Amino acid sequence: MKTALVTGASRGIGRAIALRLARDGFRVAVNYAADETSAKEVVGLIEEGGGAAFAVQADLGVPEDVHRLAERLRNATPVLDVLVNNAGIGTSKPIMEVSEEAYDRVFAVNVKGLFFLTRQVLPLIPDGGRIVNITSGVTRIAFPEAIAYSMTKGAVQVFTLALAKELGPRGITVNNVAPGIIDTDVNASWLRGNPEAQAYAASRHAVNRIGHVDEIAAVVAFAASREAGFVTGTTLDATGGGNL
Repeated sequence: MKTALVTGASRGIGRAIALRLARDGFRVAVNYAADETSAKEVVGLIEEGGGAAFAVQADLGVPEDVHRLAERLRNATPVLDVLVNNAGIGTSKPIMEVSEEAYDRVFAVNVKGLFFLTRQVLPLIPDGGRIVNITSGVTRIAFPEAIAYSMTKGAVQVFTLALAKELGPRGITVNNVAPGIIDTDVNASWLRGNPEAQAYAASRHAVNRIGHVDEIAAVVAFAASREAGFVTGTTLDATGGGNL
């Protein structure tokens, strides 16, 4: 059985990705930062469906946690077929309102943690393996109201491009999946139960609706599949035609 690690998999897009990869036959390492109950629920759902999974706590903004997560993976499996770097946090503030502390934290989780986790588990990834990084439509759409967050996703895009070139000779593909506005717990406070906000969000997409987590998981599943072996160093845009 092939193994996949999905970071930030206790809820939202990460949860949907973990469940989808399990349905596709992967044993899934479900990483979470703090919500143990939700992570164990994801593991339970996978096992109820006949799959295999285990939960691993690690805050990617804490270097010691990143090292511990990599060590847990090394002890759990000799091979990591798919790495999905999904964990991330946001700062929905313009430049004049972003504190240095908030800036450091969002880069620690979204960029530094992703970079060093990937580096530490890379020896486990076999020839023909897959790395999928979750970025965002903000990398091609000006989004000053979340400037620091947008910068982190831009950094990840450059990381993907460079790593795809380095690992290409081994048949390891590295790609981004960029969601648009998705109905998740993260967006619930301003989106759910607010018809005006929902209409606005839908209007930002060419398909005139809000995205669903399962739709993002389906794109990730493709990027993680054998069928995607000739796709690398690029971004699979899953924004519903955001700001076209």
